[in-house]
Amino acid sequence: MRYLFFSLSVFFLASCNSNDAEKTDAYSGATKEEKEVIVYPQEKHLANVQMLTNGGDNAEAYFSFDDSSLVLQIRREDWGLNCDQIFAFNWRNENLLESKPKMISTGKGRTTCSFFMPGDTSILYGSTHSVHDTCPAVPERGAGGAYVWPIYPEYDIYVASLDGEILDTLAPSPGYDAEATVSPKGDKIVFTSDRSGDLELYTMDIDGSNIQQITDELGYDGGAFFSPDGSKLVWRASRPKTEEEIKKYKSLLADGLVEPTQMELFISDLDGSNQRQITNLGNANWAPYFHPSGEKILFSSNHASERGFPFNLFMIDTTGENLEQITFDGEFDSFPMFSHDGKKLVWSSNRKNGDTRNTNLFIADWID
Repeated sequence: MRYLFFSLSVFFLASCNSNDAEKTDAYSGATKEEKEVIVYPQEKHLANVQMLTNGGDNAEAYFSFDDSSLVLQIRREDWGLNCDQIFAFNWRNENLLESKPKMISTGKGRTTCSFFMPGDTSILYGSTHSVHDTCPAVPERGAGGAYVWPIYPEYDIYVASLDGEILDTLAPSPGYDAEATVSPKGDKIVFTSDRSGDLELYTMDIDGSNIQQITDELGYDGGAFFSPDGSKLVWRASRPKTEEEIKKYKSLLADGLVEPTQMELFISDLDGSNQRQITNLGNANWAPYFHPSGEKILFSSNHASERGFPFNLFMIDTTGENLEQITFDGEFDSFPMFSHDGKKLVWSSNRKNGDTRNTNLFIADWID
């Protein structure tokens, strides 16, 4: 489901229609010239920035355990991909500016949230391919024009070989199971499911056994990642409080929908204990990932934006203190992941996209 926030970014970008280089974008405030920047002067934590893709929507790239490869989801109409499919490539040796990476998913249905399994010989991802040959329908906007995204009950979590062969289906249930990521220790998986009647976090052992529910408070809990030592989790969540908010959330969920515009970040121990909210910024705070130290969180946010854009990367202590802006793009930066050795950062951005709506993949040396 992390990709659905990516779709949110595409929705807002679709509303940007200025073709005049002298005018600013109606949502982001970025000029055409600014959109061609690969790294901004204020981005002091990023060095040797490299653009890895050029065209389409490229998002949620995550490193293999040995840091040599990346797995990601791509949607490109010129490749015949009308909704996201999963690809993998060796980012050091393969040039995606000139060639296509290898498809891991089946090419059917919609996919999301891929991650390397221990050993780097198989990949975990969510897909609707067992039911849908083509892309499932995208819902219309909600009451009052509110942006919503679907909780497809056809999503299940699969393990596939690097040749795309389906090896296993993990934790299947009649409803939504997706957003799975793997612990750096290689022993656990965290995922989101509606099997309880609400969207909650669950963990399981790497083979799909020993399923444990981690969250139990009303609201959407998803997009979770492990700390570097595997002892903690960080995720995004909505927490409807008022009678009106609760009624709206339950009504949307009954229709298989969620409104993703109000999200904050939460952290807990692996078993769900010591849960606490670490942001209270407003708007959408999401795509969190632990800094290599385990003491900070990198995430994407539009909390400082008046009209939904821009989204930029920020960093905050796990105590909720010392908020720092990391990227300064005029449109969209999200899906950060550190390499396992802590030396590289990969993320998705609308920068340097030729004044198109393309979202590309970037990699940089991380400077503390």
